[in-house]
Amino acid sequence: MVEKKTKIDKLRSFIDSIDAEIVKLLNKRAGFVLDVGKAKAKENREFYAPERERQIYERLEKLNTGPFPTHALKNVFREIMSASLSLEKPMKVAFLGPPATFTHQACLRHFGMGAEFVPKKDIADVFDDVEKGRADFGVVPIENTTEGVVSHTLDRFVASDLKICAEVQLEVTLALLNKTGKLDDIEKVCSHPNPLAQSRNWLKNNLPNAAISEVASTAAAAQMASDDKSIAAIASVAAANLYDLRVLEKHIEDNANNFTRFLVISKKACKKTGSDKTSLVFAIKDAPGALFEMLKPFAKRRINLTKIESRPIKTRAWEYLFFVDLDGHINGKKVSDAIIELEKNCSFLKVLGSYPKSKDIKG
Repeated sequence: MVEKKTKIDKLRSFIDSIDAEIVKLLNKRAGFVLDVGKAKAKENREFYAPERERQIYERLEKLNTGPFPTHALKNVFREIMSASLSLEKPMKVAFLGPPATFTHQACLRHFGMGAEFVPKKDIADVFDDVEKGRADFGVVPIENTTEGVVSHTLDRFVASDLKICAEVQLEVTLALLNKTGKLDDIEKVCSHPNPLAQSRNWLKNNLPNAAISEVASTAAAAQMASDDKSIAAIASVAAANLYDLRVLEKHIEDNANNFTRFLVISKKACKKTGSDKTSLVFAIKDAPGALFEMLKPFAKRRINLTKIESRPIKTRAWEYLFFVDLDGHINGKKVSDAIIELEKNCSFLKVLGSYPKSKDIKG
């Protein structure tokens, strides 16, 4: 006796046919991607174009009428484009490792699963890999909303000719992890200095007697916790999965609005998209009104400065480097004219890159 199809069976049949069509279209798309790759190679053009990705995401946002969430649509197409890029050319990305750090998560957020990610021990190694051609791109942290700027990254930019080609903003949610899942077993808490500082109040209120130990990364802390049940790590939930740990508590960061900004670095400059940011560094001598004079070229052209950070020049007393982020692209006339005027009064100036502003499509 043949069973009669239920309504659910019929609906699932429709879904199966749509899935089959999606697979056909994905492969059709992949064929065109391979043709684009051949054309890029023939014209000696860059295989990865952040401005092109921005255009795709913005077009998809306008096309989507629901009910599929727009933020999820972006995630789906990130992986489609990541896999497509791997067909054109395997993409190698160096990052501040090891795996399961927040920098690793930023890599996955920006490049998708199709890239090859190479963990490095420190920020200088990431720059070196990209400079020497061992990696196509690098990803490094630049600032956190709670702990501020990452000075090692700023210092490295001064000496490097690499360009910023993209930025990634990642919400940092911290979890307490250990081997047993029991709070009473914890004698020591390990993590990178920043997560420890970001969860200082939680630790004081919940583990006041535990020793606090700074280590090189959240993933290194997770590895230590995996080897010793008396140690807990402050890290991501992803680290728990990778190192076979139990999650005792999620969201232990003191500030709920806890974001880290990462920069993608490469040898090549990024083309204009219409929604861009430019980063630069310049030096001036310490004198009354000096900084005011430096900022005038931007103020009179109504260019918005989104960040300014100062650091002393280690080799010269009473001289400072200023790191500035501003709205606009270096190829735009207003920004270009402002920087030309600024440079006349600087002892040093370097444009670190113009790149698309970080923009997550909201669902």
